[in-house]
Amino acid sequence: MTTTLLRESEERTRPEGGPPLPEPRGELSEALVARLRGGSGALPGRRATEAAEPYGEDLQLALHLAYELHYQGFAGVPDEAEWDPAVLELRTRLEHRFEDALRADCGRPAALDEVFAVLLTEPQDGDGVSHYLIRHGTREHVREHAVLRSVHQLREADPHLWVVPRLRGRAKAGMITIQYDEYGCGRAEHMHARLYADLLSALGLDPSYGHYLPLVGAPALANANLMSLLGLHRARRGALVGHFAALEIGSSPAASRIAAAMRRIGTDEAAVRFYDEHVEADAVHEQLVRREVVGGLLAEEPGLARDVAFGAEATVFLEDAFAASVTQAWEKDTTALRAPLDDRP
Repeated sequence: MTTTLLRESEERTRPEGGPPLPEPRGELSEALVARLRGGSGALPGRRATEAAEPYGEDLQLALHLAYELHYQGFAGVPDEAEWDPAVLELRTRLEHRFEDALRADCGRPAALDEVFAVLLTEPQDGDGVSHYLIRHGTREHVREHAVLRSVHQLREADPHLWVVPRLRGRAKAGMITIQYDEYGCGRAEHMHARLYADLLSALGLDPSYGHYLPLVGAPALANANLMSLLGLHRARRGALVGHFAALEIGSSPAASRIAAAMRRIGTDEAAVRFYDEHVEADAVHEQLVRREVVGGLLAEEPGLARDVAFGAEATVFLEDAFAASVTQAWEKDTTALRAPLDDRP
């Protein structure tokens, strides 16, 4: 089934400019794919988007497709599609459905200090993906996890750059300092997205941008979509900073566990390098993001404190849902992907 899912996408014309469009997963994504292929039919209206499962395969894929037009785009889809009014209108409805669900599911609004206190507490007996990998992980688990994260990691840091023009003073300077590291301090071979491509290659996987989208399910897409949702809108700049803080605070311990798991199973050091880099870099980034990015933003705009808290809470909520979907599949000895990986290099 894996080969079929990937081949169906790859058999279409693939001129330079991005990965092929994936197969739709429902009414919303089917209509959007048809539009991006040059169709002139009407896109789904408010009733269809309101009826869609906000964290489901169809809505999350459709939202990913709409967002990807602002990144590398898709093969055969003209650049002008990025600003197609009908696509933007559909994207807005999808965003509202997704964000409304997040705000309903993240519980009562919490004070920012409470949110950070939870993030800074490292559980001794955690049940996330990194905990599973260090205890029980196999090479196949590591490869599946690499595929699931590839949708975001191959464009790592890009969604966060959208917030830079919307910040001032300390917050802007702190964000740029961190992003300079993310982009390899001026050296292309050290960019974190490049290190992730090297990781995929070292694991016998395809490092091409967007290659594994057909195999990546809604929980992983929702994590990536949240970054784009918050990054593309100036009104959500506070939530984007909260999201960024949550990622940076939790990244270093998780990266350390994954690196240890990879070494335990004998993974090539070229694959481990990505996580080693995050163990060191994100420990420094955590301090910068709390003091300068969050602290600087709230010194300038104290009214955004609740938005920062929401961004962090939504990040944790979606990460927990992703971890549950992955570990539950592995505990049942099944794949966490939409289809098993082809074992051929």
